Amino acid sequence: MKKAFIILLTLALWTNDALLAKDYDLVSPDGAVKLTIAINDNITYSVLVDGKPIMDASTLSMTVGSGTVLGQNPQVIKENKRSVNQKLYPELRVKSQEIQDNFNELELVFKGRYSVTFRAYNNGVAYRFETSHKKELIVRSERAEINFSGNNNVYFPRESEFFSHNERLYEYNSLDTLSEKDLCSLPTLVESSDKIKLLVTETGLLDYPGMWLTGATGNTLQAVFPQAGLEEKVDHKRWTDDRSIRISKEADYIAKTEGARSFPWRIVCIAKNDADLITNQLTYQLAEPSRIKDPSWIKPGKVAWDWWNYNNIYGVDFEAGVNTDTYKYYIDFASKYGIEYIILDEGWYVLGDVLNIVPEVDVKELMRYGAEKNVGIVLWVTWSSLDQKLQEALDTFKAWGAKGLKVDFMQRDDQWMVNYYERIASECAKRELIVDFHGSYKPSGLRRTYPNVLTREGVKGAENNKWASYITPQHNLTLPFIRMVAGPMDYTPGAMINAQEENFRISWNRPMSMGTRCHQLAMYAIFESPLQMLCDNPSNYLREDESTAFLAQFPTVWDDIKVLEAKIGDYVALARRSGDSWYLGAMTDEKARTIAIDLSFLEDGNYNIEIFQDGVNAERYAQDYKRVVKNITNKDVIPASLANGGGWAAIITKK
Repeated sequence: MKKAFIILLTLALWTNDALLAKDYDLVSPDGAVKLTIAINDNITYSVLVDGKPIMDASTLSMTVGSGTVLGQNPQVIKENKRSVNQKLYPELRVKSQEIQDNFNELELVFKGRYSVTFRAYNNGVAYRFETSHKKELIVRSERAEINFSGNNNVYFPRESEFFSHNERLYEYNSLDTLSEKDLCSLPTLVESSDKIKLLVTETGLLDYPGMWLTGATGNTLQAVFPQAGLEEKVDHKRWTDDRSIRISKEADYIAKTEGARSFPWRIVCIAKNDADLITNQLTYQLAEPSRIKDPSWIKPGKVAWDWWNYNNIYGVDFEAGVNTDTYKYYIDFASKYGIEYIILDEGWYVLGDVLNIVPEVDVKELMRYGAEKNVGIVLWVTWSSLDQKLQEALDTFKAWGAKGLKVDFMQRDDQWMVNYYERIASECAKRELIVDFHGSYKPSGLRRTYPNVLTREGVKGAENNKWASYITPQHNLTLPFIRMVAGPMDYTPGAMINAQEENFRISWNRPMSMGTRCHQLAMYAIFESPLQMLCDNPSNYLREDESTAFLAQFPTVWDDIKVLEAKIGDYVALARRSGDSWYLGAMTDEKARTIAIDLSFLEDGNYNIEIFQDGVNAERYAQDYKRVVKNITNKDVIPASLANGGGWAAIITKK
């Protein structure tokens, strides 16, 4: 009898577990992407693309309170499905004036007052936790595991610690060589054995720490998060002022937050070819909608930048530097070419006090002069000094007539710092000020929620040319496929002193770029940033009037995009439309090549094209270029001949 009872009990328990265990399938609208969610002892999901596995069972969970694990022994009490096919109209048209938002969704509601929502798009999958607790929720940790199928390689933006400005090169490694000691920031790009690209990132990041990744056993990446901070201090080993403030005492949790809320989306973008990465907009589609009721005051544009070129203007009758005369010269330059803004970068105030202006700079006079010339002024500040006098400073800047802020040196994405970004975006929006975050983590959806956040750094860009030689053409050809997928990037293009690798030299005071002049010009079509920098000094731009007049025509927001040719790290050619005009760019790595620019995307009719192409001697003298103007139709295919490290740029207008 005893043995029979044990058998019956075992069968009953097994039957109960079997009833609780269940698989749920979610398929993308086009049927190509299949997401399978398995509910067993935990919650896992796997992904097929065209019937081939690209992700094996990947576990997700969240540990809250005193150790409750949301996702452990889960019990589904309800499931909700829906399909959505709608158009989104971004306030800030980074890629296009409209976005087709088409997905299938499954929400699984679990016992324990939480749910997990999954979405399947034609170009990716995503999920997020939601909780409905009445009291404050302490999140101890979150498990987000991604198990890739087969042998994979990864473009790995290696980090040494969480205190970072997320400016990284991309190491190309075999994924299975990475361990838990290998840390990276996002976004990260994995290449499957059949060349499908899988980009991992997040969006909807609000009141929560940013997600990072480490390696693990096999072909796996797993999430890690910075702990919440209890105390902080200035790192005097790096700086002697407020631009290097790190957490000195950590909490035993990653977030304290509202108990009833949605958490950030974890995204895997899926691209069957490299071009699809450039057009992917999931980080916008999944972000929280705009909280700015009337965004009509938000004005994107180009901006003349002083810091990179060390204010090395010449041919003037005053001493160049951080002073009123120099900045009036910048304003005159910007006005001449229709550049919307200039920046007053480091030096205009006494470090430590954003309202203590240096005597050499008459800010009010510059604001008046800029308004007279129709040129707005953006003010650079370190984040901590701004925070110390936030309300007073923002009110003062607004009263002066400033148009926006460039906030710098955060270098963290713990929960408090993530909230700081939102607070700055919100307070600036109240005063109709645009924002550019530098020393920042990657874009994670804030640009949709607060479209006055035009751009941010978190990219290894042109400023590095001042002290290093690793901003190569090949590096430039990785950025559109990885970092730019997350959102706008303040790379700061526009160098007028250009050199090939063999004659490139590092110079803090008179920096140059690696690659040709046309490589730089093409960036204004290829690199996305609604606040797009002109990094060189006005004297160089005035000397190079033909190039400057050309790049000054490029908008910074777009109605449409067509990727013509693309291979990560090697080359890209694309066309962007603004109104009735098209703006084209092509770039190559260190290998010279010819790309066929097929103009069949144009409507019928006659057009004029203005082309800037590498000169015949650009492989030796990188500043060599040729300007060509001619008539075209959509039947034409133009051979774009790119030198090593070269570029090609064009503007097409209807006749």
